[in-house]
Amino acid sequence: MATITSPVPPQGPASGGPPGGVTITGTNLTGAVVKFGTRLGTVVTNTGTVITVTPPPGNGAVPVTVTTPGGSVSAGQYFYIGQPFKAALSADTGPAAGGNTITITGTGLATTSGVSFGTTPGTGIVATNDGSVDVVVPAGTGTVPVTVTTKGGTTNGLFYNYAPTLSTDSISPASGPQSGGTPVSIGATTGGLSTTESVSFGANPAAFGVVSDNLIVAYSPPGTGAVTVNIVTAGGPDTTPQTFTYTPPPA
Repeated sequence: MATITSPVPPQGPASGGPPGGVTITGTNLTGAVVKFGTRLGTVVTNTGTVITVTPPPGNGAVPVTVTTPGGSVSAGQYFYIGQPFKAALSADTGPAAGGNTITITGTGLATTSGVSFGTTPGTGIVATNDGSVDVVVPAGTGTVPVTVTTKGGTTNGLFYNYAPTLSTDSISPASGPQSGGTPVSIGATTGGLSTTESVSFGANPAAFGVVSDNLIVAYSPPGTGAVTVNIVTAGGPDTTPQTFTYTPPPA
């Protein structure tokens, strides 16, 4: 009768395969057939001591049985992993330079081995549990599909948007009273203002509204002197910030 070890690896996708993806070693294996639960696997090679076999489709944990002319023996269990499902990204927009960490939530994510943004792989992958995985976003441009690969297969369906680097080039008016409250139009010919997250005049935060990708209107808070207008978007901070000058009241 054959003597064998457990299948290596002991788990794989519910869709079956890959071809010859499981190896079983032992003795007296000539002429063996291999079953995963009640389904036959496809033996690819058999040297008498080493079998490579393609698992059939299946679900959950199933017993692996090897049958030779000398009888049937157990090879332990094989676990089928379902295809991953992505439900959401913690952030679907970020800087073109990448480097930010996002969380992907869904199911079947515990065995995540790769996450790609378009054709570029993410790094620092940490599958915290079956329902979420963290990944560091690579650099990129435009809108790209997010693909997750696990031992259960590959899935996509969510998209990530790389926000352009902001470079403002106009401010009007460029001055206003120290008491604040001046509506200030700030423009960027090359766009990037539609994802504005915050505006401050110097260290003081300001209320703002997005008019278009090329224009926002911010309301100056109280202040003094000449200050830098700091704008932060999903693409990062403004690389050419404008200056606003507070004018003192008449003497």
